[in-house]
Amino acid sequence: MINGDTFTEMALSFPGTEQRPHFDRQGYRVAGKRMFASYLAADNTANIFLTPEEQALFCAMDSANIYPVPNKWGDKGATTFALDNVARELVFEALLSAYHAVVNPPRRS
Repeated sequence: MINGDTFTEMALSFPGTEQRPHFDRQGYRVAGKRMFASYLAADNTANIFLTPEEQALFCAMDSANIYPVPNKWGDKGATTFALDNVARELVFEALLSAYHAVVNPPRRS
C-alpha cells in the first residue's frame, strides 16, 4: 500500500518537480511545464499521465487497480492507480515514464 505521503515523496523525487493544488487533488508537475500526476486523498488514488500505449501495458498488468480515467483524458493516456493495491515499484515506473514525457516531449513531425 502507498499512502499520500509516500506518493508525494515519490512524485517529488524527480528534479524540478513541484506540488500544487489541482481542484480536489494535489497535482505534481515539472516547474514551468505541465502536470504528470495527481493524487486524490479521499480514495487514495493517483492519476498518472501516460501515453495510450503505456496505459495499455500498465492496465494489462492489473486491470482491477490500474485503469483509464473515465473521460477524454483517459482516452489520451491518463490512468488511475488504486494505491491501496498497486506495488510501489509499478507506481514509481509509471511516474518516471510520465515525468520523462514532460521533460523530453516527443517531437512532432
